[in-house]
Amino acid sequence: MLEPMLRVPEPDLMNDFAQARAYAMADFEEPHSLFINLFKEQFPESIDSAVLDLGCGSADVTIRFANAFPACRIYGVDGANRMLQFARNQIDHQMLHERIKLIQAMLPDVNLPLAAFDTIISNSLLHHLGDPAIMWQMMKDYTRAGSRIFIMDLARPENREQAEMMVDKYTAGEPEILRRDFFNSLLAAYSIDEVEAQIRDAGLDYLTVKEVGDRHLLISGICIN
Repeated sequence: MLEPMLRVPEPDLMNDFAQARAYAMADFEEPHSLFINLFKEQFPESIDSAVLDLGCGSADVTIRFANAFPACRIYGVDGANRMLQFARNQIDHQMLHERIKLIQAMLPDVNLPLAAFDTIISNSLLHHLGDPAIMWQMMKDYTRAGSRIFIMDLARPENREQAEMMVDKYTAGEPEILRRDFFNSLLAAYSIDEVEAQIRDAGLDYLTVKEVGDRHLLISGICIN
């Protein structure tokens, strides 16, 4: 029996201009729509308070969330200035600058405007973190009883060959730099077992982890503390 593929970390930031541009221009309609639809399924109530989006990148998910829940306001945090430049352009283009505020910061060193948020979301940040405990500490520091937590990320394939097949399946026709980054991200992703151990060690037993399709995992729950 083959041993599972070990995680291969990648850089915390995507701050190269070509990387950021390729990511901002890529077609993420399917996974990002899935993010919104799954959130609505789990939390069907209206979202009308402040939302914290960790690792917002070029803000595609952030903007989709703002459009899906027009009564909320969102604070998007990302460490990559290049990514946030593309995010600002898209937010201005959709005239959402009054509702979406961007903060450049490397977690956990971030100065947030609120002590706690009723909703925290994150898409594809976890696999960039060399120390995943940073994510779970943010959940503990910026939630209160009743806060919604919704995190979607890549799940590490069983081997490099499977990762290469996913690259061909999901990034056919995309620039080579995006295909390379997707491959590296798949190798850097955590497994479901690893994430379950992380949240158990963090004392966040109210969170659940499940597989979503063939390339994502979903961590979600309502804070009980």
